[in-house]
Amino acid sequence: MPSSLLFIPDISGYTRFVQSTEIEHSQHVIAELLEVLLEANTEDLQLAEVEGDALFFYSQGAIPSQERLLAQMETMFTAFYSHLKLLEKNRICPCNACATAPDLKLKIIAHSGDIQFLEVGGTRKPFGKQVIEAHRLLKNSVESDNYVIISEALASNIGITVNYSSKIYFFKHGRDLYDENQLDYIYSIIDSDKLTLNTFGKHNEVAFKRKADYKLVKDFPIKAEALLEYITNYSYRSNWVKGVDDFRFNKNEVTRLGTEHLCVINNKHLNFVTVTKKVEKGSFVYGEMTTEAPLIDRLYQFYIIKPINASSSELTVEAFCEPGNYFKRLFLKLFSKLILKKNINSAVILLHKMVGEEPSI
Repeated sequence: MPSSLLFIPDISGYTRFVQSTEIEHSQHVIAELLEVLLEANTEDLQLAEVEGDALFFYSQGAIPSQERLLAQMETMFTAFYSHLKLLEKNRICPCNACATAPDLKLKIIAHSGDIQFLEVGGTRKPFGKQVIEAHRLLKNSVESDNYVIISEALASNIGITVNYSSKIYFFKHGRDLYDENQLDYIYSIIDSDKLTLNTFGKHNEVAFKRKADYKLVKDFPIKAEALLEYITNYSYRSNWVKGVDDFRFNKNEVTRLGTEHLCVINNKHLNFVTVTKKVEKGSFVYGEMTTEAPLIDRLYQFYIIKPINASSSELTVEAFCEPGNYFKRLFLKLFSKLILKKNINSAVILLHKMVGEEPSI
């Protein structure tokens, strides 16, 4: 069988990240990053397995050229760090997982050789000596958490030497001993500042020069960060927002500016996007906006949470309506504000009840 490529992007700092941060959000962050790496697979590599914080790819009997392999690596680094920048820029959650996500790093191992396959339960997975060697290269003596390693076998196959250099690649020779067997490789530490990261739009921040169309203030017997989680984690929504047939959202995504969720009401779909506005320093804010509410051009709802002490907080809910033409404004004046008041009051009462019944998060 012709020589094959083994390719492993691995998120550095995963174990420390998960152990020292909120588990659910850290899992969401890692899942998002793995999805980003999957989408950055421009060489159509086959995914053998998701290995916790890593992806195990292979290309049977085919190895990309030197230029294409290096470009594939750069594409993954660019996508990875662009997403970290997005998480940092659009973050609304104050938890440790979301705050420290930008500290994560990436390493990529590339190896080549003849591989065999093992089929278990209908799943075909590479195995053999080269597969073991590729995974052993993840444990190496490179003094960084952000690098690429190309095994000596692969480097020879694609004709790349330690003398190769470019804008982001500056290779050095490395060598490690595994079970008394020596593995040689070349490696390059990647400086993320030299990557051309993707650009993103402005924060979804809005401002109003008038008072809210409806405002409600209520104290909650829970710390501010926990209350924010109950509000921004859509898996809780059905417990405190009634009259909605279904909530649809990405379960592997931490809510941040620009994320979306869908409410299905009587077979009608209302899409909401996460927005924000300026609030008093020390307070947290989550906002959502839809352009699909009946007879209202835009509906904004903001949940502003102010800590009172270590175990209680104050929630302010504000709603702003942009009704558009005269008839819509008239409808808003006569009916919409009453409906808005009823829905918000009901939701806050149920949220308060749920917080009292749910174990602390």
